[in-house]
Amino acid sequence: MSLKPQLRRLLPALRQAASRHHLLFAGKTALAAGLAWYLAPFMPGPAASYPYYAPLGVLVSMHPTVVASAKHGLQSLLGLGLGIAMAFAVTTVATPSAFSVAVVVGIGVIIGGLPRLGAASEWVPMAALFVLVLGNSNAPGFSFGYVLQMGMGVAVAILINWVVFPPLHLEGIDPAIAGHQRALSRQLRDMAMAMTESWPPNHEEWAGRSGELSRTATAVRNAVGEAELSAKANPRSRRRARRLPSDLAGLRTVERLTFHVQDITDVLQSVIWEKDAGTVIPDSVLANLSGALEAVAGVINEWRNGEAQRLKDRIAEAKEGVASLGGSITEAAAGQASVNAAASVAMSLRRMITVIAEAD
Repeated sequence: MSLKPQLRRLLPALRQAASRHHLLFAGKTALAAGLAWYLAPFMPGPAASYPYYAPLGVLVSMHPTVVASAKHGLQSLLGLGLGIAMAFAVTTVATPSAFSVAVVVGIGVIIGGLPRLGAASEWVPMAALFVLVLGNSNAPGFSFGYVLQMGMGVAVAILINWVVFPPLHLEGIDPAIAGHQRALSRQLRDMAMAMTESWPPNHEEWAGRSGELSRTATAVRNAVGEAELSAKANPRSRRRARRLPSDLAGLRTVERLTFHVQDITDVLQSVIWEKDAGTVIPDSVLANLSGALEAVAGVINEWRNGEAQRLKDRIAEAKEGVASLGGSITEAAAGQASVNAAASVAMSLRRMITVIAEAD
């Protein structure tokens, strides 16, 4: 059996695991865990007897962004507090047994199911179980040490994440938008080619690309959302995240373009393959429709490439192409031909030109 398919799947995963961001994250987590363990014996009272909960606090709160670390850390401490309070209520009337363990875990899971608890929901039954089973006769001292050490670990994790190269995930935005640009441009070009072929066209893979367009659009949304989240409470964001408003505007542009491209795709699919749908395009319009689709594909491809004059030239060509399409539609309508489908595509193309012109 060949190992090549397995290697092809494994290599991207290995590259991601060994990426610069992930290695930095691993190093920061290790540093925070080591520092928390070093500080654990200095905690007051019985807390010094439970040093292992300090690095655990680091692990539950260390996340790739500063704001996520703070959010998950505080939610975890909330879950601990709820779980400990519930365990105290049980230990006043029962000792550790199969029944009391079942009761504590069951009630903890119910409490953890309350809305808006986030990461706290996982810690309610766990904290309650630890206090019941491990605290035993010294539940107050164990609970104090548990919360204090976990709290210290959470604080160390947030501090390290905030001080040591807090991540700004900005570099993934441009590749994501560029990938979606290529997908949208290719879709329009393939539809332009289909308009000049005999129907049904030889090239019809474009008709099934809605899923691909959705995936590339989702990649853009995820990249921008991750960058926006990483900029919150990040001391580096003042210097390096000034581009985020532009990226958010780019995301809105991408979403509007995607809507129009998918609308054109649906219309042309109906024209070609749904014979009884009443959607037709006159033969006299097809050449100009193909040219307009090709021209707008060029505009999308040129957007955000940094050459303003070339984009203006592309927009001018696209406007001319859509104007020619509009003229042929008018002529076809004068001859009593059905032009609703062609007019719908022309309107979408005009709006796409406007969207890019306004975004530039």
